[in-house]
Amino acid sequence: MDIQSLRIFKAVAEYGSISKAAKELNYAQSNITTRMQQLENSLQTVLFYRHNKGVTLTAKGEVLVTYANKIFRLLDETKEVMKDQKEPQGPLGIGSMETTAAVHLPRFLSRYHSAYPQVDLNLKTGPTSQHIEAVLNYELDGAFVSGPLSHPDLIAKKVFTEELALVGNSLLSQSLKSHKVDNLTLLVLHKGCFYREKLKHWLHEEGVIPSKVMEFGSLDALMGCIAAGLGVTLLPLSIVQRYSYLEEVTHYPIPEKFSLVDTLFIYRTDATFSTPLIKFIEMFQEERISPL
Repeated sequence: MDIQSLRIFKAVAEYGSISKAAKELNYAQSNITTRMQQLENSLQTVLFYRHNKGVTLTAKGEVLVTYANKIFRLLDETKEVMKDQKEPQGPLGIGSMETTAAVHLPRFLSRYHSAYPQVDLNLKTGPTSQHIEAVLNYELDGAFVSGPLSHPDLIAKKVFTEELALVGNSLLSQSLKSHKVDNLTLLVLHKGCFYREKLKHWLHEEGVIPSKVMEFGSLDALMGCIAAGLGVTLLPLSIVQRYSYLEEVTHYPIPEKFSLVDTLFIYRTDATFSTPLIKFIEMFQEERISPL
C-alpha cells in the first residue's frame, strides 16, 4: 500500500465511480481499476461493491477512508511543522463553552490575533460534550470545556476554576433561598451543557423535580428570560456579573460540592502540534486567563 494508491482510493470513494475519479485525476480508467485491485489484494479485503451505477464502499472500505483521512491529515501537519516559518500561520480551530467565550476569551483572543495575524482563528461555541467529540474526531484543534475530565486520548490543562450559583429574578427570592424550585421553570442551555448537568444532579440530590424545563440556544436569550421572571438557572458568577446591568437578576449560593467547576483546555494526545496551536497554548499559560 502506497500513498498514491490511497489518494486514488479516496477519489474513487468520494466520487463513487472509477470513471469519474479517473477523469478528476487525469488517469486512464484502466489504471485506476488496476490500482484498486492491487490495493484490495495487498490488504486482502474487498473495498468496493461494483454495480452498474459505479461503486459503493464496503464496511472495510469505510474503515480505510477513516484511516486515509488521518494519514493525509498527519502528512499535511508534518509539512506545516517542517516549514521554517517566521511566524505562525494557517488554520486554528478552537471550541469553547458560550459562557467562557463571552467572559474570559475576548481580550485573550484579541491579543492572540494581534500577535499572530496570519493565523486563521476559528472559534466555535457550544456545550462541553460537543467539543469533546469534535476534538476526538480531529474537527477541532483544542477546546475550552468544563471538568473534571479523564480520557485516554485527551490531554486536559486546567485554566481556572469557576463558582456556580443559582440565578433567578429578584422577585423569586423566597423560593430560591429555600431551594424550593418544584413549581419553577428551569431555564437551560443546549443538551451537553456541563452546567445543565450540574443543576440536574444537584436537584436530584435535593429530591426536587422541577415543573418544566425550557432550553435556550443563546446566553442572551436565557438571561433576558431570567430577568423577566420566567424561571431559574445555574451559571458561573462571572456571567451574573457580566449581566449586572439587568437589575432584576440576582443569584443564590448552592452547596460547595456542586458550585465549583474547573475550566480545562483539551487537545488530543496524538496531536501533531501546529505552530498556531503551540503558540495558543503558550500564550494562555503565560497570561493565565483568569475568572474575571
